[in-house]
Amino acid sequence: MSGSPDSRVADEGRLDVEQISGTAEAEPRRGRPGDEPGEDAGPDGPTGGCPPGGPAEGVWRFPVPATEASVPRTRHAVRDRLLAQGMGGVRYQELVDDLLLIVSELVSNAVTHAAELSPEVVTELSVRGGWVRVSVEDGDPYRPKALESDTGRTGGRGLLLVKSVTLQAGGVCDVERTGEGGKVIWASLPVPPEPDR
Repeated sequence: MSGSPDSRVADEGRLDVEQISGTAEAEPRRGRPGDEPGEDAGPDGPTGGCPPGGPAEGVWRFPVPATEASVPRTRHAVRDRLLAQGMGGVRYQELVDDLLLIVSELVSNAVTHAAELSPEVVTELSVRGGWVRVSVEDGDPYRPKALESDTGRTGGRGLLLVKSVTLQAGGVCDVERTGEGGKVIWASLPVPPEPDR
C-alpha cells in the first residue's frame, strides 16, 4: 500500500473500516477489550449489536484526506456504522437521514474551505446516552457562521441547513476550537424513543 493520503480509501468508493484510525471494529469506548459486537460487556451493558430500547453505544473516528471524493466516502462509512449499531429500522430512518445530510454538509464545508490548512478531515461519530453526535474536525482556525438570509450569496447555506435540520430534530449544534488551533463543528441529535406498545 502506498503512503499517499488516498491509501486509506477503498477503491469502491467507501472508507475501508479496517484501515481508518488504525482500528478494526471502530473501537467502542465501553466494555472490556476484546468484546465482540453483540456480546455482553458486563455491568456497563453491551458494546455491539442492538440492545433493547436503543442502538448500541460507542465512538468511532473516520479520518480522510481533504478531497471532494472523501465526502461520499465518509457519508457511506457513517451510514454503515449507524446500521451496524442497530439503526436500520423505520424508527431510525429520519434520524439516519438527518445525520447523513449533516455529515455530507460538514465534510463538504471542511474540504471546500479548510483543505489548504488541513490536509486531513476527521469525522467522529458518537452514540451514547440517547443521543447521536457527529463532528467534523479540521485544522483551519476560521469559525464559520451560517448565513441567515442573504439571497445574493451562495456560500454558507450548508451550515444554515445543518443548523436547521439539527434544531428541527430537537438537537443542538456548535463550533469549538481544538487544542491544535483548528476547529470542530458538531451536531447532536436525540435518538427517537421506543414506540408505545
